[in-house]
Amino acid sequence: MFPLEFEKNMRALLGGQYADFEQSMCEVSPVSIRANDKTQIDFIADAENVKWCKSGFYLTERPQFTLDTLFHAGAYYVQEASSMFLEQIVNQCFNEVKTVLDLCASPGGKSTLLLNAIKRDTLLISNELIYSRANILNENIIKWGNENVVVANNKPSDFKQLTEFFDAILVDAPCSGEGMFRKDARAIDEWSPAAVKMCAARQKEILADIWDSLKTDGILIYSTCTFNRAENEENTQWICENLGAEILKINISDFPEITETDCGYRFYPHKTKGEGFYISILKKKIKSPKNAFKITQNKKNFIKIEKFPILGEMIGIEENNFIKYYNSIFYNEFQFFDKNFKTLKSGLTLGERKGKDIVPSHELAMSKIIDTKQFNTIEVDYQTAMKFLRKENIFIENKSSGYFLLLFKNTPIGWIKNLGNRCNNLYINQWRIRMK
Repeated sequence: MFPLEFEKNMRALLGGQYADFEQSMCEVSPVSIRANDKTQIDFIADAENVKWCKSGFYLTERPQFTLDTLFHAGAYYVQEASSMFLEQIVNQCFNEVKTVLDLCASPGGKSTLLLNAIKRDTLLISNELIYSRANILNENIIKWGNENVVVANNKPSDFKQLTEFFDAILVDAPCSGEGMFRKDARAIDEWSPAAVKMCAARQKEILADIWDSLKTDGILIYSTCTFNRAENEENTQWICENLGAEILKINISDFPEITETDCGYRFYPHKTKGEGFYISILKKKIKSPKNAFKITQNKKNFIKIEKFPILGEMIGIEENNFIKYYNSIFYNEFQFFDKNFKTLKSGLTLGERKGKDIVPSHELAMSKIIDTKQFNTIEVDYQTAMKFLRKENIFIENKSSGYFLLLFKNTPIGWIKNLGNRCNNLYINQWRIRMK
């Protein structure tokens, strides 16, 4: 079933538990989702809760998520249950954090979890190196609806300039993917001892690149979806010995199915209801040799946005015909990242000015701060909602001309512009559902 060298390594790790592990890897993977806090979803009412994540739930079967309107509205995220353990770390270790970096963030599971777990006055930089994957990340972040986030498409080394800037950094490192063997047969075919060695070296390089950008006494969370010690405990120990950190432990007394090791926490599928996962928590103990980076305080050139109701009247800025809302606490940080990094999203784009018209953005429709009572809304049925999400033509009877926010089960799904005899469907073309 497995490569011989992998089996040898796992037998050394698990001893007498190996048979149970091998059997679990032949079973069907559990299906789990994590609910957003911006809306209600009815099908989780009787679902089993993921013990270490209050918004995580196991489903008894895997539905066709692509055909679920609420999935596209950001009502929930399909996430592997083991990785939801991040919530416990945030709750126990993120007391006063104000700036967080999720370095290898696509497709967005851990970033969206962070956005629900951190305070709204904390800034998250959600980054992905590969452009195509960064676009997927951006889509998922927009659907999640937070405005306290920047989505970036940068190399780890680009963050070296931000010495002692972040209070916490998450590195969910690219790895050999042993924990995903039962979900993806290709992962088995691509595995080799050489690949493990290459991944471990690359992980060290990534960690070294971003280390100076973590504040002294800041928190580093390091995780992988693999089992071998080279990419897990040995890399965690390497961080301590070569970069200057100490390992932190958290209380897991309520979760006996989680395996605590000398350097972190392991999730084995024969013991936990999830996939293979490793995570460790470290505190930076040695100050970086360079002076801490400080962002220049710029003048806030706010303009008043007329005829654009959100929470009543809103103050924001207009740049290149795009009208944006920034949390004023992090105005300078948003401006800095927009100018110095490759950002796909920062703050909240409200709309685009086209002549005398302001076209509302899909970001606004998905936003957690939108007040739907301030807009013309239309509650639609499932068939109409799916036509909208396929970006097909829809017709709304007996409605005046203008922009309307479509709701499905009282949840915003996007905008149309009613022209009387027809409607312009404003759903983002690249996101349209192609499945019939």
